[in-house]
Amino acid sequence: MTRTTSTAPTLPGATDFEQHALRGPFNAAFFRVMDPYIERKLRPHKQRAFAGLPGEVVELGPGVGANLRHLPRGATLIAVEPNRHMHAALRAAADRAGVRLDLRERLAERTGLADHSVDTVISSLVLCTVQDPDAVLAEVRRILRPGGTYRFVEHVAAPDGTPTRRVQRLLRRPWAWTFEGCSCERDLEGALRAAGFARVDVERYRVRTPFLPFNTQIAGVAVTPPAPAAGTRPPT
Repeated sequence: MTRTTSTAPTLPGATDFEQHALRGPFNAAFFRVMDPYIERKLRPHKQRAFAGLPGEVVELGPGVGANLRHLPRGATLIAVEPNRHMHAALRAAADRAGVRLDLRERLAERTGLADHSVDTVISSLVLCTVQDPDAVLAEVRRILRPGGTYRFVEHVAAPDGTPTRRVQRLLRRPWAWTFEGCSCERDLEGALRAAGFARVDVERYRVRTPFLPFNTQIAGVAVTPPAPAAGTRPPT
């Protein structure tokens, strides 16, 4: 059995996530049950974005472990997951996948990881739920080493004036309540391009599901600036 670990108790202020007695268990059960369906819809996009993942990966909001199948067996996943209702299923999935789990109950805005300490960060269907996407992207840049990559698969706002955008606006409040703050109206591609990465490669696509607010998506890779050449001053 693969060894899984959990960090020491979370420090005060490290997470402001509400451990909701109804939504937390519902979301854990929903994503466990829906995992095969969601994976079937997103697999080609995940395979491109997550191709060649290294032996140590940070994942923001891994939930019940949907992306463990894209890690090499024997890898270490540093899992930043504030919803403790997800933790038991995530540990079990990591054991099945042969992945060592370093589980941290923290918000994506404050991972607690050291500056420039990791090569790869991944997320899927997470930037829609965080309190502050810009702060999360700044945190990703802070912890990534020069030339490191952020791999993402996210759902985004549909273009203005489209039927899907109208549905997103109509359902935004019940959708957000049900899925723990998930916004179906965020311009996450714009946020990624404004976050200071050296390069952002984005694939825009649409999935066909009954969950209309979820259907407009992006996937891709953002790369941090390389280390400055010897003798040059780093940008401020």
